[in-house]
Amino acid sequence: MNPNLLVGFETSDDAGIFRLSDDQALVQTVDFFTPIVDDPYAYGQIAAANALSDVYAMGGRPISVLNIACFSPELAPPEFWAAILKGAYDKTTEAGAVVMGGHSVEDKEPKFGMAVTGLVDPNRMFANTEAKPGDGIWLTKPLGTGIVTTAAKFDACLHKELDAAITSMSKLNKDACEAGQAANVRCATDITGFSLCGHLFNVARASKIAIQVEIASLPILPGVERMVTEGHTTGGAKKNRDFLGDALHIDQTIPDWLTHLALDPQTSGGLALFSTQEIPGAVRIGRVVEGLPSIHIG
Repeated sequence: MNPNLLVGFETSDDAGIFRLSDDQALVQTVDFFTPIVDDPYAYGQIAAANALSDVYAMGGRPISVLNIACFSPELAPPEFWAAILKGAYDKTTEAGAVVMGGHSVEDKEPKFGMAVTGLVDPNRMFANTEAKPGDGIWLTKPLGTGIVTTAAKFDACLHKELDAAITSMSKLNKDACEAGQAANVRCATDITGFSLCGHLFNVARASKIAIQVEIASLPILPGVERMVTEGHTTGGAKKNRDFLGDALHIDQTIPDWLTHLALDPQTSGGLALFSTQEIPGAVRIGRVVEGLPSIHIG
Protein backbone atom coordinates (compact mmCIF):
# COMPACT_ATOMS: atom_id res chain seq x y z
CA MET A 1 0.00 0.00 0.00
CA ASN A 2 1.18 3.52 -0.75
CA PRO A 3 2.48 5.01 2.53
CA ASN A 4 0.93 8.38 1.67
CA LEU A 5 -2.59 6.91 1.65
CA LEU A 6 -3.58 7.91 5.17
CA VAL A 7 -7.26 6.92 4.93
CA GLY A 8 -8.60 4.47 2.35
CA PHE A 9 -11.74 2.37 2.13
CA GLU A 10 -10.75 -0.28 4.68
CA THR A 11 -12.43 1.43 7.67
CA SER A 12 -15.54 2.73 5.83
CA ASP A 13 -14.58 6.30 6.63
CA ASP A 14 -16.28 9.30 5.01
CA ALA A 15 -13.55 10.22 2.50
CA GLY A 16 -10.07 9.26 1.39
CA ILE A 17 -6.98 11.18 2.51
CA PHE A 18 -3.68 11.25 0.60
CA ARG A 19 -0.62 12.98 2.09
CA LEU A 20 1.14 15.57 -0.06
CA SER A 21 3.62 16.80 2.56
CA ASP A 22 4.14 16.73 6.33
CA ASP A 23 1.47 19.40 6.86
CA GLN A 24 -0.87 19.00 3.89
CA ALA A 25 -3.04 16.21 2.49
CA LEU A 26 -5.79 15.84 -0.10
CA VAL A 27 -9.29 14.84 0.96
CA GLN A 28 -11.37 13.28 -1.84
CA THR A 29 -14.96 12.08 -2.00
CA VAL A 30 -17.91 11.68 -4.37
CA ASP A 31 -21.66 11.54 -3.69
CA PHE A 32 -24.85 11.84 -5.74
CA PHE A 33 -28.50 10.79 -5.40
CA THR A 34 -32.00 11.16 -6.82
CA PRO A 35 -34.17 14.18 -5.85
CA ILE A 36 -35.62 14.06 -2.34
CA VAL A 37 -37.53 17.38 -2.56
CA ASP A 38 -39.58 18.93 -5.38
CA ASP A 39 -37.84 22.34 -5.40
CA PRO A 40 -34.89 22.04 -7.85
CA TYR A 41 -32.86 24.84 -6.26
CA ALA A 42 -33.24 23.27 -2.79
CA TYR A 43 -32.29 19.88 -4.24
CA GLY A 44 -29.09 21.35 -5.67
CA GLN A 45 -28.21 22.96 -2.36
CA ILE A 46 -28.87 19.76 -0.41
CA ALA A 47 -26.87 17.61 -2.85
CA ALA A 48 -23.93 20.01 -2.63
CA ALA A 49 -24.03 20.26 1.18
CA ASN A 50 -24.20 16.47 1.38
CA ALA A 51 -21.15 15.97 -0.85
CA LEU A 52 -19.14 18.73 0.81
CA SER A 53 -19.93 17.23 4.22
CA ASP A 54 -17.57 14.29 3.70
CA VAL A 55 -14.62 16.68 3.58
CA TYR A 56 -15.76 18.40 6.78
CA ALA A 57 -16.17 14.97 8.39
CA MET A 58 -12.43 14.43 7.91
CA GLY A 59 -11.56 17.83 9.40
CA GLY A 60 -10.81 19.30 5.98
CA ARG A 61 -11.57 22.37 3.89
CA PRO A 62 -13.22 21.93 0.45
CA ILE A 63 -11.37 23.68 -2.37
CA SER A 64 -12.94 22.40 -5.62
CA VAL A 65 -15.84 20.34 -6.96
CA LEU A 66 -16.86 18.59 -10.16
CA ASN A 67 -20.59 18.24 -10.83
CA ILE A 68 -22.15 14.86 -11.66
CA ALA A 69 -25.45 15.37 -13.49
CA CYS A 70 -27.84 12.72 -14.82
CA PHE A 71 -30.67 14.75 -16.37
CA SER A 72 -33.31 14.20 -19.03
CA PRO A 73 -34.26 17.17 -21.26
CA GLU A 74 -37.61 15.46 -21.88
CA LEU A 75 -38.72 15.45 -18.24
CA ALA A 76 -38.50 19.17 -17.47
CA PRO A 77 -37.56 22.47 -19.11
CA PRO A 78 -33.97 23.77 -19.07
CA GLU A 79 -34.80 26.19 -16.27
CA PHE A 80 -35.49 23.28 -13.94
CA TRP A 81 -32.06 21.71 -14.46
CA ALA A 82 -30.40 25.12 -14.30
CA ALA A 83 -31.96 25.72 -10.87
CA ILE A 84 -30.33 22.52 -9.55
CA LEU A 85 -26.94 23.68 -10.81
CA LYS A 86 -27.49 27.16 -9.37
CA GLY A 87 -28.37 25.74 -5.93
CA ALA A 88 -25.23 23.60 -5.93
CA TYR A 89 -23.09 26.50 -7.16
CA ASP A 90 -24.35 28.85 -4.44
CA LYS A 91 -23.72 26.26 -1.72
CA THR A 92 -20.24 25.48 -3.08
CA THR A 93 -19.40 29.19 -3.14
CA GLU A 94 -20.64 29.51 0.45
CA ALA A 95 -18.17 26.77 1.37
CA GLY A 96 -15.32 28.77 -0.20
CA ALA A 97 -14.76 26.17 -2.93
CA VAL A 98 -14.94 26.51 -6.71
CA VAL A 99 -16.90 24.59 -9.35
CA MET A 100 -14.35 23.43 -11.91
CA GLY A 101 -16.76 21.68 -14.28
CA GLY A 102 -18.19 18.20 -14.31
CA HIS A 103 -19.88 15.59 -16.46
CA SER A 104 -23.46 14.95 -17.54
CA VAL A 105 -25.40 12.11 -19.13
CA GLU A 106 -29.04 11.80 -20.17
CA ASP A 107 -31.01 9.72 -17.68
CA LYS A 108 -34.76 9.38 -17.22
CA GLU A 109 -34.23 9.05 -13.47
CA PRO A 110 -32.57 12.34 -12.45
CA LYS A 111 -29.52 12.24 -10.22
CA PHE A 112 -27.13 14.96 -9.10
CA GLY A 113 -24.09 15.29 -6.87
CA MET A 114 -20.44 16.19 -6.84
CA ALA A 115 -16.90 14.91 -6.59
CA VAL A 116 -15.16 17.08 -4.00
CA THR A 117 -11.51 17.76 -3.28
CA GLY A 118 -10.34 19.33 -0.05
CA LEU A 119 -7.23 19.95 2.02
CA VAL A 120 -6.40 18.95 5.57
CA ASP A 121 -3.38 19.00 7.86
CA PRO A 122 -2.68 15.27 8.41
CA ASN A 123 -1.71 16.08 11.99
CA ARG A 124 -5.21 17.51 12.62
CA MET A 125 -7.43 15.30 10.46
CA PHE A 126 -10.48 13.46 11.79
CA ALA A 127 -10.59 9.67 11.32
CA ASN A 128 -13.08 7.07 12.48
CA THR A 129 -10.27 4.99 14.00
CA GLU A 130 -9.58 7.49 16.79
CA ALA A 131 -12.52 7.18 19.21
CA LYS A 132 -11.38 6.54 22.80
CA PRO A 133 -13.22 5.33 25.93
CA GLY A 134 -14.33 8.41 27.83
CA ASP A 135 -15.13 10.46 24.71
CA GLY A 136 -18.51 12.10 24.58
CA ILE A 137 -20.40 12.06 21.26
CA TRP A 138 -21.66 15.42 20.07
CA LEU A 139 -24.23 15.72 17.23
CA THR A 140 -24.55 18.95 15.26
CA LYS A 141 -27.89 18.53 13.40
CA PRO A 142 -31.32 17.11 14.25
CA LEU A 143 -32.36 13.67 12.98
CA GLY A 144 -35.33 12.56 10.89
CA THR A 145 -34.73 13.80 7.33
CA GLY A 146 -35.52 10.41 5.79
CA ILE A 147 -38.83 10.21 7.64
CA VAL A 148 -39.82 13.79 6.79
CA THR A 149 -39.01 13.53 3.08
CA THR A 150 -40.84 10.20 2.88
CA ALA A 151 -43.91 11.75 4.51
CA ALA A 152 -43.68 14.73 2.13
CA LYS A 153 -44.12 12.39 -0.86
CA PHE A 154 -47.60 11.61 0.50
CA ASP A 155 -48.41 15.21 1.55
CA ALA A 156 -48.29 13.94 5.12
CA CYS A 157 -46.17 16.70 6.66
CA LEU A 158 -46.77 20.38 7.23
CA HIS A 159 -44.96 22.95 5.09
CA LYS A 160 -43.11 24.21 8.16
CA GLU A 161 -41.97 20.66 8.97
CA LEU A 162 -40.61 20.11 5.47
CA ASP A 163 -39.03 23.57 5.50
CA ALA A 164 -37.24 22.73 8.76
CA ALA A 165 -35.82 19.56 7.18
CA ILE A 166 -34.72 21.42 4.03
CA THR A 167 -33.03 24.10 6.12
CA SER A 168 -31.15 21.45 8.09
CA MET A 169 -30.12 19.45 5.01
CA SER A 170 -28.97 22.61 3.20
CA LYS A 171 -26.77 23.75 6.07
CA LEU A 172 -23.04 23.23 5.59
CA ASN A 173 -21.09 21.32 8.23
CA LYS A 174 -18.35 23.94 8.01
CA ASP A 175 -19.05 25.48 11.44
CA ALA A 176 -19.31 22.00 12.97
CA CYS A 177 -15.92 21.06 11.54
CA GLU A 178 -14.34 24.26 12.83
CA ALA A 179 -15.85 23.67 16.29
CA GLY A 180 -14.35 20.19 16.24
CA GLN A 181 -10.94 21.52 15.30
CA ALA A 182 -11.12 24.10 18.08
CA ALA A 183 -11.82 21.29 20.56
CA ASN A 184 -8.93 19.18 19.21
CA VAL A 185 -11.30 16.46 17.93
CA ARG A 186 -9.55 13.59 16.16
CA CYS A 187 -12.54 11.34 15.48
CA ALA A 188 -15.71 12.26 13.62
CA THR A 189 -18.23 11.01 11.09
CA ASP A 190 -21.13 12.59 9.26
CA ILE A 191 -24.58 11.05 9.63
CA THR A 192 -26.02 10.13 6.24
CA GLY A 193 -27.52 7.05 4.58
CA PHE A 194 -26.37 4.44 7.12
CA SER A 195 -28.29 6.31 9.86
CA LEU A 196 -27.04 7.45 13.24
CA CYS A 197 -26.55 3.87 14.41
CA GLY A 198 -24.88 2.69 11.22
CA HIS A 199 -22.33 5.47 11.08
CA LEU A 200 -21.56 5.22 14.78
CA PHE A 201 -21.04 1.49 14.33
CA ASN A 202 -18.46 2.18 11.61
CA VAL A 203 -16.60 4.24 14.22
CA ALA A 204 -17.01 1.53 16.85
CA ARG A 205 -15.68 -1.12 14.47
CA ALA A 206 -12.76 0.99 13.22
CA SER A 207 -11.79 2.15 16.74
CA LYS A 208 -12.49 -1.19 18.45
CA ILE A 209 -14.77 0.30 21.09
CA ALA A 210 -18.45 0.25 22.10
CA ILE A 211 -20.86 3.18 21.92
CA GLN A 212 -23.75 4.05 24.23
CA VAL A 213 -26.45 6.31 22.77
CA GLU A 214 -28.70 8.30 25.13
CA ILE A 215 -31.96 8.19 23.19
CA ALA A 216 -33.62 10.97 25.22
CA SER A 217 -30.85 13.37 24.18
CA LEU A 218 -31.28 13.02 20.40
CA PRO A 219 -32.18 16.26 18.60
CA ILE A 220 -35.23 15.63 16.39
CA LEU A 221 -36.88 17.47 13.52
CA PRO A 222 -40.46 18.63 14.22
CA GLY A 223 -43.31 16.24 13.46
CA VAL A 224 -41.23 13.07 13.27
CA GLU A 225 -43.07 11.16 16.01
CA ARG A 226 -46.42 11.73 14.29
CA MET A 227 -45.05 10.78 10.87
CA VAL A 228 -43.60 7.49 12.11
CA THR A 229 -46.83 6.68 13.96
CA GLU A 230 -48.70 7.23 10.67
CA GLY A 231 -46.39 4.74 8.95
CA HIS A 232 -44.04 7.06 7.06
CA THR A 233 -40.85 5.08 7.58
CA THR A 234 -38.18 4.09 5.08
CA GLY A 235 -36.97 0.83 3.62
CA GLY A 236 -33.46 2.06 4.33
CA ALA A 237 -34.09 1.88 8.08
CA LYS A 238 -34.78 -1.85 7.83
CA LYS A 239 -31.61 -2.33 5.77
CA ASN A 240 -29.63 -0.42 8.39
CA ARG A 241 -31.01 -2.61 11.17
CA ASP A 242 -30.20 -5.76 9.19
CA PHE A 243 -26.67 -4.45 8.60
CA LEU A 244 -26.10 -3.96 12.33
CA GLY A 245 -27.47 -7.35 13.32
CA ASP A 246 -26.37 -8.51 16.77
CA ALA A 247 -24.16 -5.42 17.19
CA LEU A 248 -27.26 -3.30 17.90
CA HIS A 249 -28.70 -3.48 21.42
CA ILE A 250 -31.90 -1.54 22.15
CA ASP A 251 -33.44 -1.19 25.60
CA GLN A 252 -36.93 -2.69 25.59
CA THR A 253 -38.38 0.51 27.07
CA ILE A 254 -37.45 2.57 24.00
CA PRO A 255 -40.56 3.61 21.99
CA ASP A 256 -40.73 2.12 18.50
CA TRP A 257 -40.72 5.53 16.80
CA LEU A 258 -37.40 6.43 18.42
CA THR A 259 -35.88 3.17 17.18
CA HIS A 260 -36.98 4.13 13.65
CA LEU A 261 -35.38 7.54 14.16
CA ALA A 262 -32.04 6.08 15.22
CA LEU A 263 -32.01 3.87 12.10
CA ASP A 264 -33.44 6.46 9.69
CA PRO A 265 -31.23 7.12 6.63
CA GLN A 266 -30.22 10.78 6.68
CA THR A 267 -29.42 13.09 3.81
CA SER A 268 -26.83 15.78 4.58
CA GLY A 269 -26.99 15.11 8.30
CA GLY A 270 -24.75 16.61 10.93
CA LEU A 271 -21.34 15.62 12.22
CA ALA A 272 -20.92 13.28 15.17
CA LEU A 273 -17.82 14.61 16.95
CA PHE A 274 -15.98 12.54 19.55
CA SER A 275 -14.50 14.65 22.32
CA THR A 276 -13.95 14.93 26.06
CA GLN A 277 -14.66 18.65 25.67
CA GLU A 278 -18.04 20.30 25.13
CA ILE A 279 -18.68 21.23 21.49
CA PRO A 280 -20.52 24.58 21.20
CA GLY A 281 -23.65 24.34 19.09
CA ALA A 282 -23.81 20.53 19.37
CA VAL A 283 -25.84 18.14 21.53
CA ARG A 284 -24.20 15.40 23.60
CA ILE A 285 -25.96 12.18 22.59
CA GLY A 286 -23.78 9.45 24.07
CA ARG A 287 -20.36 8.22 25.00
CA VAL A 288 -17.60 5.79 24.12
CA VAL A 289 -16.90 2.85 26.44
CA GLU A 290 -14.66 -0.20 26.37
CA GLY A 291 -16.11 -3.30 24.76
CA LEU A 292 -16.63 -5.17 21.53
CA PRO A 293 -17.73 -3.00 18.59
CA SER A 294 -21.43 -2.41 19.21
CA ILE A 295 -24.18 0.20 19.64
CA HIS A 296 -26.24 0.28 22.83
CA ILE A 297 -29.36 2.47 22.84
CA GLY A 298 -30.85 3.29 26.21
